Amino acid sequence: MTRLKFIVIALYLFLLTLSTAAHAQKSELGMFDGHGDIGKDVKPGSAVYNAKTQEYEMSGSGYNIWLDHDEFHFMWKKIKGDFIVYARARFIGKGVDPHRKVGWMARTNLEGTSPHVNAVVHGDGLTSLQFRKTSAAQTEEIKSKLTHADVIQLERKGNTYTMRVAKFGEPFVTAEVTDLALGDEIYVGLFLGSHNKDVVEKGIYSDVRITAPAPASLVPYRQYLGSSIEILDVKTGKREIIYTSPKSLQAPNWTNDGKSLIYNSEGSMYRFDLAKRQPELVNTGTVKNNNNDHVLSFDGKILGLSSGVKELGGSIIWTVPVGGGTPKQITPKGPSYLHGWSPDGKTLVFTGARDNEYDIYTVPAKGGPEVRLTTAKGLDDGPEYTPDGKHIYFNSNRTGTMQIWKMKADGSEQEAVTNSDFHDWFPHISPDGKSIILISFLKDEVSADDHPFYKHVYLRTMPITGGTPKVIAYVYGGQGTINTPSWSPDGKKVAFISNSGEIGGANIQPGK
Repeated sequence: MTRLKFIVIALYLFLLTLSTAAHAQKSELGMFDGHGDIGKDVKPGSAVYNAKTQEYEMSGSGYNIWLDHDEFHFMWKKIKGDFIVYARARFIGKGVDPHRKVGWMARTNLEGTSPHVNAVVHGDGLTSLQFRKTSAAQTEEIKSKLTHADVIQLERKGNTYTMRVAKFGEPFVTAEVTDLALGDEIYVGLFLGSHNKDVVEKGIYSDVRITAPAPASLVPYRQYLGSSIEILDVKTGKREIIYTSPKSLQAPNWTNDGKSLIYNSEGSMYRFDLAKRQPELVNTGTVKNNNNDHVLSFDGKILGLSSGVKELGGSIIWTVPVGGGTPKQITPKGPSYLHGWSPDGKTLVFTGARDNEYDIYTVPAKGGPEVRLTTAKGLDDGPEYTPDGKHIYFNSNRTGTMQIWKMKADGSEQEAVTNSDFHDWFPHISPDGKSIILISFLKDEVSADDHPFYKHVYLRTMPITGGTPKVIAYVYGGQGTINTPSWSPDGKKVAFISNSGEIGGANIQPGK
């Protein structure tokens, strides 16, 4: 071997080693870029990502995150522009000091005296928004009314930082600081501090999400953010991202065999294989303007579609074999948005706009005359049959706010089911008929007759007999998140869509 060949091979092996090490580091940290101890003479901490559970485990020490300097362990990602970061956090073990800390932080730099803001939960339950405005300045604090939060979210919009915290199952409690100039590109991440320089504490962070929200310039229904298909365990609230795309994916239906999800994207329908984790196109013939109001028959053999036809007044209902084929037109005019199928397979229930009024209608699944079930002024939407076929649940803003209602299958005995502080949409009944999942929009973000993309929303569940809904997911999404029935056949999980642009610069996709 010549000396030149030896040098070339050695250089190649060296670069390969660096590449492998960098890949291993990235894999160990999941979505983050790096980690390390902040401050001087800090006992070494650690951070690792468990790809199987999609959880992060961290250890750290340090005297505190307070006064004019900080000591703690930090796992970070450099982010430019606005963001929303979210996690469920918990300590491991009883701990030594009641002021040990877990949470989210944004810092100008990695120096101990850096300007920063953090959303933090202490070991004794104190929950607060803390910030240092300039280098080596004294730390300031806004204490939350809530204590012992285990859900922590931090949002940046320009120089405004908003902390949203909750005990899992309850709505967020917020606090906010304005005019905090940390810079355009900053370090954002999870942190842990022991409040004792001689002690190393540990914590676990689950359901970690980093989101680039829609910019103010986004044109609704013309431009779109990217999407993630998530699987939610209804009992525990544990979330798993199973597929991410830069495109707009919407409204997953779970097939009866439990093996696939069916969703719409850019006017087409797709089947997502849960084992292979890959989508494939569903043949819907010439019907290629499909929206997010689609539903499977109870026996799983037929897929009902809502697809725009401008010449007929908008969205028209069609049916097609679940494996694909030539669609059959059901409604002669639009707008008609399909939401439910009767258990016996004979009837479709949909939202129809007739004479500028949105009401609930039924129509034979093979086609025929439509029957109007609601007549109240306002928007009635999202109708769905119970598994026994006796009732239809829907959402209505007839009282001024959007709430969940129910009626008998013939339209009689209409009554409100929720009376909440949110605008509640799209009630989906569990396969056993005992529970409802719904999506809730914030009243200060949307009007009672709208369910737009890219908002802060809750997925909530409640007994079908009534009661206070419980939050089971805190989501950035809205339109397309859970428009259609998406329970797993065993009733243990729900599929839904969350949204984000490209971190560091929103990845906006043009619409069709």
